[in-house]
Amino acid sequence: MKRVLSFALLWLVLPFSHSVNAQNTADGVKWEHRFEEAARQAATGHKPILMVFAGSDWCKPCILLRKEVWDTPAFRDYAKEHFVLLELDFPRFKKNQLPEEQKKYNEQLADRYNQEGLFPLVVLTDEKGNVLGKTGYQAGGPDKYIPHLEQLLHQK
Repeated sequence: MKRVLSFALLWLVLPFSHSVNAQNTADGVKWEHRFEEAARQAATGHKPILMVFAGSDWCKPCILLRKEVWDTPAFRDYAKEHFVLLELDFPRFKKNQLPEEQKKYNEQLADRYNQEGLFPLVVLTDEKGNVLGKTGYQAGGPDKYIPHLEQLLHQK
């Protein structure tokens, strides 16, 4: 009987989990987790890569940056046209741990781009991985953060 109830519950929950995933990509904004894929998209779309080193479950400024900027419609609309998004997360809580392969991958990119161990760290690169600018959390939401990113891209 428990088995039947578990199966029934699974069939009830699956459609909802799918709709949440569909919502996250319905606006055309997707965060990549592999530099190679981000670089391919950047080359094809002639866009810079916005690479974020975050501690999604422990770093207060990282959480604020996601809430105040990344998850806003204004930023998401802007990002669709101007960036390829790459998230490299370093969660600490056991329930949020990434697969071991992704952890090692993120650490390798941190060794290259975030030797200081700053969180959050936003690194703008071209498709070849050349750094165009670096920044972190700044208050003010997308109305202030988007021009800040534009300034970083055009300072050289």
